[in-house]
Amino acid sequence: MSTPAHDPLDDPLARERSHLAASRAALRAMREDVEALDISDVTANWVNAAVLSRQIDDRIKALADLSDTPLFFGRLDYLHAPGAEQAEGAGGERFYIGRRHVHDADGDPMVIDWRAPVSQPFYRASKKDPMDIGLRRRFGYTGGDLTAYEDEHLSDPAETATTSKLLQQEIERPRVGPMRDIVATIQPEQDEIVRSGLGGTVCVQGGPGTGKTAVGLHRVAYLLYAHRERLARTGTLVIGPNRSFLHYIEQVLPALGELSVRQATVDDLVAQVEVRGTDDAAAAIVKGDARMAEVLRRALYSHVTVPTEPVVVVRGSRRWRVPAYELEEIVRELLDRDIRYGAAREALPQRIAHAVLVQMERAGEAPDDRVQDAVARNSAVKAAVKAVWPAVDPAKLVLRLLTDAEFLAEHADGLLDEDEQKTILWARPVRSVKAAKWSPADAVLIDEATDLVQRTHSLGHVVLDEAQDLSPMQYRAVGRRCTTGSATVLGDLAQGTTPWATRSWAEALAHLGKPDGAVEELTAGFRVPTDVIAYASRLLPHIAPGLTPVASVRENPGFFEVRTATEAADVVAACAELLRNEGSTGLIAADARVPALAEALTAAGISYLAPGEETTRETRLTLVPASLAKGLEYDYVVLDEPRAVVDGEPDERTGLRRLYVALTRAVSGLIVTHTAPLPPQLAE
Repeated sequence: MSTPAHDPLDDPLARERSHLAASRAALRAMREDVEALDISDVTANWVNAAVLSRQIDDRIKALADLSDTPLFFGRLDYLHAPGAEQAEGAGGERFYIGRRHVHDADGDPMVIDWRAPVSQPFYRASKKDPMDIGLRRRFGYTGGDLTAYEDEHLSDPAETATTSKLLQQEIERPRVGPMRDIVATIQPEQDEIVRSGLGGTVCVQGGPGTGKTAVGLHRVAYLLYAHRERLARTGTLVIGPNRSFLHYIEQVLPALGELSVRQATVDDLVAQVEVRGTDDAAAAIVKGDARMAEVLRRALYSHVTVPTEPVVVVRGSRRWRVPAYELEEIVRELLDRDIRYGAAREALPQRIAHAVLVQMERAGEAPDDRVQDAVARNSAVKAAVKAVWPAVDPAKLVLRLLTDAEFLAEHADGLLDEDEQKTILWARPVRSVKAAKWSPADAVLIDEATDLVQRTHSLGHVVLDEAQDLSPMQYRAVGRRCTTGSATVLGDLAQGTTPWATRSWAEALAHLGKPDGAVEELTAGFRVPTDVIAYASRLLPHIAPGLTPVASVRENPGFFEVRTATEAADVVAACAELLRNEGSTGLIAADARVPALAEALTAAGISYLAPGEETTRETRLTLVPASLAKGLEYDYVVLDEPRAVVDGEPDERTGLRRLYVALTRAVSGLIVTHTAPLPPQLAE
């Protein structure tokens, strides 16, 4: 690592600090230019003014200079002019790589956006393939101050390739607060996924600490950069497993200047009814099975009946008769077209009206579109449509299936056996949709039924994180949000902790409606220390046989210890010990043990937070129920009573998977405390 020279004029670090100061000044000027815009003469009305004002506000926010966030983190010195496809470059030019583009008063770039083509070699260039880079420089920061730099001469055959100490320091830097971006530390295999095209769906299988969540978020940022106009029109969405997780990741995209990406859980997406109930595992498995989609389709279209009576339309002194056989042909044609139930119902009166107009034309009249619309609104036509193709409320349809045994049996015949039907039937009748105690799985069924009636709006790109825990019906709910777009699917089969967890990514992608999606595997662990991931990987043969274990690339093996604890005070003492270190600490325990541990922490005078609450320098301990630990990371973790974590789940495999998740939340150190014997699967 380089240190400053004595002569300021020959001090590279001083020159880089000068460029940083000039870049910050340029960014400030860019923001002031936007703030000074006068839109009073360019907006035709208040609606346009409001839209433009909001766009300006978003632009000002995107140009914010965060004092503790480096404006640039690297530098590339090209040997020659980049190719025509990288027209920004020129022979011998130098580029500073940062989180956003910054230019000076003349429009010349001072910092290049990390997503630009000319920035790509910063992540992918190597001694074997220097990509025409003479020098790659990484910068080290303390807060927002540039304090060090490190050079790689990629085109110098005499220089030996070494592991970047600054890169290691950035990866291992203690964390307080929400998840950070990883633009300074993206690895080549991660960069390939980040920069993959918008047209294709990518599924990323990654064990703990491989950076799959960060890769998914940075891919969104890259796609918004490369396809901004299209995605601004179609929209983007990030789906996480719970609110705590979404709160943890919510600052990553804004830190990269992207403010328009919506975040939600699957439950948020399907929230058409109030969820007040729960299912046991057996019922949830059946309700989440893809066969339920066909049960719903059959039940919905059972409302369509074959016409047996003609339609007679009276207009003035004339009567126009559409016979039953012709109505039947119209209905069967609409059924054969496989369009949405509601769209077909809306088309039916127009088809009947068209049949009447054909008769009018044959009789010598010359009706126009207004006449057809009037016929479609005729009371006789309306009555026929109501009888043949009645309106169906999706929630009422699902309610009938779950409460009417005969109705369910009729439409589940050959799909669900008798035991499965009994499993999902409600024990007591319900008066109305509002009175029903809907479960999360019921809400997904209603969403499926709603889509059968009326097409769900599709977005340009959807990121689905912790995807391994979704049921087939939940995959379908997500898939219909990107039928005309693409998806990034992120997960780890070994961390599937629901009874319906997916068995393979091929199966998951098929339910998502993206069977051609590419599956990429990340196996290099950047976040979890070697000793910790090695210990947790003892569980893999029992929870996900055949899955490649994560190989930690951390030089620092981290801190790891297994201790016997006789009482809650021993667990609290372990927390106090870890809190003496810099960074965040998580106390993870079986859900049932959380109240007792909370009481012990309070008695010891140690303040703590719940998952989703932001850590501060004063309060750095989070008490985490094991059921909410997935996706979260802490510098140090105390894992209380592994046996209780396993026993807290309905079956051993799910319990061991929950334990695997809990064991792999630590970035720098882990203490496992136990009174009961450890699960035998953790033995060597």
